[in-house]
Amino acid sequence: MTPELFVELFRDALWLVLMLVCAIVIPSLLVGLIVAIFQAATSINEQTLSFLPRLIVTILALMAFAHWGTQVMMEFFFSLIERVPTILY
Repeated sequence: MTPELFVELFRDALWLVLMLVCAIVIPSLLVGLIVAIFQAATSINEQTLSFLPRLIVTILALMAFAHWGTQVMMEFFFSLIERVPTILY
């Protein structure tokens, strides 16, 4: 395995993880920001108020992006399997 191939595989793996995590975390962050702005505007300081909307959005994002995430991971693993001969030699 050459250093260039290792760097390419590592870069592809990190990019895959970044895409999968962002698909779940960004909607939750946006809802948390909206709820925080609402709490600041109304002077409501309830910690549990922001938890439930973020939980619901995270579950919905998981349901919405599950098929896409599985497909992207399968494509990555298939490309890894195709690269096995170049990795070994």
